[in-house]
Amino acid sequence: MGLILGLIIGGLAGWIAGNLMKGQGFGILGNIVVGLIGGFLGGIVFRLLGLGTTNLIGSLVVSVVGAVLLIVIIRKIKR
Repeated sequence: MGLILGLIIGGLAGWIAGNLMKGQGFGILGNIVVGLIGGFLGGIVFRLLGLGTTNLIGSLVVSVVGAVLLIVIIRKIKR
């Protein structure tokens, strides 16, 4: 159940981040990948700041912030 929930949160986070960054999203698989990598990146950033989360909404927020950071980094590298 944790894996399925992680994939759902990852997909949702990727979709939200894609829409926040003035994009159209990345498709279902792309959103999941961006959201999962963003969740990992966001977790690192939040731990470095001394912040943590233990609930579903907090996990989604961390994943969205990380996914937005990932999209910004990817756009900077492409230029």
